[in-house]
Amino acid sequence: MSYEYSDEELELLKKRKMERMLAEAEERRRRAEEEAAREAQKQAILRTILTPKARERLANVKLVRPELARAVEDYLINMYSSGQIGGAIDDDVLRDILTAIDTKTRRELRITIKRKGE
Repeated sequence: MSYEYSDEELELLKKRKMERMLAEAEERRRRAEEEAAREAQKQAILRTILTPKARERLANVKLVRPELARAVEDYLINMYSSGQIGGAIDDDVLRDILTAIDTKTRRELRITIKRKGE
């Protein structure tokens, strides 16, 4: 069984596929714009509540442990949104927050080596 499409049917199929591809591309672009706007808003809040030294420390942590930095950023933004942050957070306070969140989220890794004959 072979299917033969007329030129009109082929054009219609091409047109539908092109419309679908354009709609998907538009959706991806819209999502990227929304994500960029959320990230810009997040960075603006962090600039407001962190001192320059604390922002630098958070940027360094983000390079090494992005999941920890993301958790701290989310924590700070939630605290700011709920009105629990009064003044600017300096480097010492940020270090304490980093330590507290790191101890909560860190998984202990234990490696046991078994040798033959033991």
